[in-house]
Amino acid sequence: MIESEAEARAFVAARCDDRAMRKFERLIVLLREENMRQNLVAARSFDEVWLRHIADSVQLLDHAGSERSVWLDLGTGAGFPGIALAIARPDQHFHLVESRKRRVEWLASVKADLKLENCTIHGARLEHVESFDADCITARAFAPLPRLLDLSARFSTKETRWILPKGRSAAQEVGALPKKRRALFHVEHSQTDAQAGIITGSGRIEAKP
Repeated sequence: MIESEAEARAFVAARCDDRAMRKFERLIVLLREENMRQNLVAARSFDEVWLRHIADSVQLLDHAGSERSVWLDLGTGAGFPGIALAIARPDQHFHLVESRKRRVEWLASVKADLKLENCTIHGARLEHVESFDADCITARAFAPLPRLLDLSARFSTKETRWILPKGRSAAQEVGALPKKRRALFHVEHSQTDAQAGIITGSGRIEAKP
């Protein structure tokens, strides 16, 4: 369990190279500046920015395996986890979906500033994003699990890995799924919050007719 900013930074550093760590430092600066113009994250979370946002995002890599190369991040918002993951894994590609205009502008500015050539920003609702096969699908505070699965089913294959941080509601949301879907998922403990869970699973989700 990661409990301090120092531990969180060390956790990230163990999974990233020095170049990525410099980009994370720059990301924090950009996030502070933009948070004065629009409410991207809770102001008090800057006291634990490595723990609450960066390590919280990077921990998802531990559930992905080594063969993942194309990611879909739903409702990227302030850039978590999508931008953080793109920084940590420059050899993989990240599709970031965000429909709010000011958030899209923010994500585009961060991509340019940090030279993140490995991410594509889709400034649209997920329903309007063209389908592609995603090796990994993730989301942070995007939608209740049933709706999340319905909306993203067309991006999944039998090999797709689902990694969905769901906070304290994780077990409850999995338990409420229909039996066939429920069998695909289980809940892992978050390393940054003792009360939070991460829903993980593999496989194709059949879209509702």
